[in-house]
Amino acid sequence: MRTWFWSVVFLALAVGLALVLREHGGNVLIVAQPWRIELSITFAVLLLLAVFFLLYVVIRLLAWLTSSPERFRLWRGVRAQKRDHDWLETGWVNLLEGRYTQAERDFSKVLTQSRSPNRKVLAALAAARASHRLGEFVRRDDALQIARENAGSEPRLKEAAATVAAEMYLDQNRPNEALRLLQPLQDASSRYFHATRLLLRAHQQLHNHDRVYDLTRLLLRRGVIDKAEALSYLETAVAARLHKGGLAGFKTIWGDLKSDERVLPEIALAGAAIQESAGNIDEASKILEAAINVKFEPRLLSAYSQCPPEQVARRLSKAEVWLKSKPDDSALLAMLGNLCLTGQLWGQGERYLLRSMKIRSDVRIHALLGNLYDRLGRRADAMKHWRLASGVAGVLPVLAANRALPAADTRGDPTLIAFANMPETDLAGEGQEVIPQAASAADYVVEHEGKPAAEVLAPVSGGFGSKSAEPDFDEYFDSAPIPGVDLSQTSDRPSDRSKNR
Repeated sequence: MRTWFWSVVFLALAVGLALVLREHGGNVLIVAQPWRIELSITFAVLLLLAVFFLLYVVIRLLAWLTSSPERFRLWRGVRAQKRDHDWLETGWVNLLEGRYTQAERDFSKVLTQSRSPNRKVLAALAAARASHRLGEFVRRDDALQIARENAGSEPRLKEAAATVAAEMYLDQNRPNEALRLLQPLQDASSRYFHATRLLLRAHQQLHNHDRVYDLTRLLLRRGVIDKAEALSYLETAVAARLHKGGLAGFKTIWGDLKSDERVLPEIALAGAAIQESAGNIDEASKILEAAINVKFEPRLLSAYSQCPPEQVARRLSKAEVWLKSKPDDSALLAMLGNLCLTGQLWGQGERYLLRSMKIRSDVRIHALLGNLYDRLGRRADAMKHWRLASGVAGVLPVLAANRALPAADTRGDPTLIAFANMPETDLAGEGQEVIPQAASAADYVVEHEGKPAAEVLAPVSGGFGSKSAEPDFDEYFDSAPIPGVDLSQTSDRPSDRSKNR
């Protein structure tokens, strides 16, 4: 539009100038001794315009020639900037796609060839992140050092370098170093929410539960943290604070909590444990009941089933109401069975536990059934469920009742005396017991009334020639067959040729 406007203006000026010059037929006289130049006014005007245009072109050409070095530097700078941007763009795409090796290579090109400190800081931080993902922590620390050096005194670049380094230190479970970098940022501006979230992670790893509680509250008030995530932080922190504060600090800590926070499992368990330790069983029951009404957590149900006998009736009536809404909840049925055992309601407890076992085979249910049958005198059933409990727990294998280890093969025992091949007179006298002589019975002593031990421990001869009756334990070995091994193929088992001898 502007081009058309100026074209019309110049055309109008040209037409106007032509009309003016046509009506004036005068001459222009130029006297320059010894010359005398006479021109028509039209030609003089056109000549003047031509000279002006020529001078304008010449001056612009001289200006272009004199500014060539600066323009060349600007051109090179623009080209380098475009090249750096291309490398940064390609590197970030590779980093986001998980091609960390290629991304690190692209960012290294920027670090080695770029002349811009800002772009070097960005490339170094991105390269550090790629090296961190690859587990190359030495290269990562080198890249972070380059970023700090190029950041200089620029506050935003320094904050960026500190934040990236702290986040990677937290991934490595190095909260002390992250805390040292993040604390100045959070002190400088409490609205720096990303640094505050990282501080929350650092204090959680350091188990500073008071700081975790305060920072979570701050982020919740500002609305920069998800409610579910905040509740998970609060659950751990508040439970630890309750255990640490005990009964003395219970009122203060519990009073700061909202209703939806008091029913979190860890908090409810901690609060109920404190009240129960203080003897406030009814208050502990109310805390657990409020939490169970929100969520049937097995830990809450297990804690609710642990109560003195005088509380059994009240808790059974409450649990039976829950059972109407959750008739197939295995943990709830197990809780009812445990309460019945505490109240010595054996038949009802057995029914609840068997119903729970049909839904889910659990080590605790088998253990409770074993205890129940043990109290009822049903030893076989008790042993069966105790074995099943150990099998479910994965501690011991459950062996079949009709299986037994095979008897040891003692034919190859070098310390065994072959009594069958000895005369009867050598075996024992009349009215005397036969004393077995083998490695497993080397210390066997027969009790004789009225005889001192020294007389009983008389040396026995025979079977060893001139050797003592005490066996050499270094030569003893267990000759029991190994399950699953064919001993006929080994040299330890007597061969048929030796039997024929």
